[in-house]
Amino acid sequence: MKIGFLIYGSLDTLSGGYLYDRKLVEYLRAQGDTVEIISLPWRNYVVHLTDNFTFRLPSDLDILIQDELNHPSLIAANQRLHPYPIVSLVHHLRCSELRPKWQNDFYRVVERKYLQSVDGFIFNSKTTKGVVNGLLDGVILSEAKDLKENPKETLRSLRSLRVTHSEKPSVVAYPPTDRFDEAISEEEIRQRATSNELRILFLGNVIERKGLHTLLESIRLSTFNVRLDVIGSLTADSVYAKQMQDFVTVNGLSSIVEFHGALDNEQLLEKLRQAHVLIVPSSYEGFGIVYLEGMCFGLPAIGTTAGAAGEIIEHGKTGYLIQPNDSATLADRISELTSDRSLLTELSLNARRRYTQQPAWNETAGQIRTFLQSLTQQQ
Repeated sequence: MKIGFLIYGSLDTLSGGYLYDRKLVEYLRAQGDTVEIISLPWRNYVVHLTDNFTFRLPSDLDILIQDELNHPSLIAANQRLHPYPIVSLVHHLRCSELRPKWQNDFYRVVERKYLQSVDGFIFNSKTTKGVVNGLLDGVILSEAKDLKENPKETLRSLRSLRVTHSEKPSVVAYPPTDRFDEAISEEEIRQRATSNELRILFLGNVIERKGLHTLLESIRLSTFNVRLDVIGSLTADSVYAKQMQDFVTVNGLSSIVEFHGALDNEQLLEKLRQAHVLIVPSSYEGFGIVYLEGMCFGLPAIGTTAGAAGEIIEHGKTGYLIQPNDSATLADRISELTSDRSLLTELSLNARRRYTQQPAWNETAGQIRTFLQSLTQQQ
């Protein structure tokens, strides 16, 4: 197959979504497919909308994959005649993130028009599929309100949503989990849990959606013996990153909180081996590959009820789910793990076992390739 893959910026961008895209491209090329990367420049949302006046799709492809992140640039281009199917790879919708209602109402209109313009979908989770099909069917949910008031029922309804007229061909293909080959033994997990200091790892770009402010506030509220390593880009949202660094300084947390920025694999592996728990209390995750990456090293995960983290984290067994921005409950969970090392050991071993149950990347990517082939054969 000759496949186009449309993204913003570079495929080497450090994030879970770009890791998924990059791994998929590598797999398709390894199978003998030609994959052409089509890159549009990163700009602000309004400027991206102006791409609709000028951007044209290439003509010489068998199929085109578009990262849904690019949706504001592509509505007009997709509506023009094209001789091949267009598939949107959806990590999560912009209108699902926590922000003022008027902003999400605007994003919802734009994203719906985009989603209507494609021929099929690759979803990274059942939750994302439910949200997209709900939007196409006119099911308007305020993620912040509905998830806060009744998170389990809201997510259950999204995942089980049966779509009538709007459903398009799709595949749910969970993200890759075999980024790290190194395993950790159960004995190493047991020994690690006995150390006095609880080592917390935050892994992700330091942007507001990832919820570092919630984690830092929980540490400020507490008196337990912990250390926090913050690993992730400090330039993705430099203003927010500076606010978090200032918060640490002003509240006297500099001795227990360290910002490392982005690390190479060898340095990251060392931090993952040393940590006891992974905490990324995002306001929304379309899947949350980072939780599985931590579980590879026996790290219980703490995420939130917003988005698909509940498809990975089993509350009370492999970690915990809290409400977005609930620093007080997060502080209680950290206190439990600090004081009860038998509980920490149990959750750590469960987390490692959960990781081993996830499909291998070749299985996931093979599923996507079969789906792409089926669409090209229908043309």
